[in-house]
Amino acid sequence: MEYGQGRGQAQGQGRGQVTIRVDGEQLDGTLLSPAKLIPGVLFIHGWGGTQQQDLVRAEEIAQLGCICFTFDLRGHARHKDERNSVTRSDGLADVIAAYDFLAAQDQVDPSAIAVVGTSYGGYLAALLTAHRPVAWLALRVPALYPDSHWDVPKALLSREDISSYRRHFRTGYQDKALAACEAFTGDVLIVESEHDDYVPHTTISSFMAAFQRSNSLSYRMLKGADHALRDEGHRRAYNYLLLGWIEEMVRRGRRPV
Repeated sequence: MEYGQGRGQAQGQGRGQVTIRVDGEQLDGTLLSPAKLIPGVLFIHGWGGTQQQDLVRAEEIAQLGCICFTFDLRGHARHKDERNSVTRSDGLADVIAAYDFLAAQDQVDPSAIAVVGTSYGGYLAALLTAHRPVAWLALRVPALYPDSHWDVPKALLSREDISSYRRHFRTGYQDKALAACEAFTGDVLIVESEHDDYVPHTTISSFMAAFQRSNSLSYRMLKGADHALRDEGHRRAYNYLLLGWIEEMVRRGRRPV
């Protein structure tokens, strides 16, 4: 590429020695470029939700210099006709496929992937950590389900059995999602809603106790909030909380060793 007087031509890329031409002369220099790879953030919505619920917070987190990916699980959005046939096995397969898609993007650092899951999405996110490397795990009102009837359609599971299961403290010996949490060594954020009719505090306590090997564990209670965050103020509070936590994790991850 030719330049006018006073401008130059740079040769080389990445970090290395370069020369630039100025008025017929060659100047020596060293070009240092920032790391090419950047963090990725995968969002997993809850049962009955869609990716639309995560788009605002994903857009905000993308401004931090992350590549974010939202998607619709089978049985939701345009696949809602499959709702009564989708199993938890299907859900986990969807999440693994979404993770692999994000990790395969050219600019994504596969060692710096965050997963943000809500309710059923939090449950799937916990299971995902047993199959793929996750650096940061954010769980809002994460749900638990009995390991039994794994291949029974999710919509056909007994709600009474699920409610009873969540009211009792569980460990990894009883629950494979919690077993995955017990093996997780990354950073964790758990967010609870004060007035949650679906995920009781006992379930949150089970998750918190399971992260015995995590690098860090942060817990926040959204005062006055319900499970679905129907109030706009509570949604803003969660968005602000999540954004701050992701920013802290990403900044720490970029700090020179």
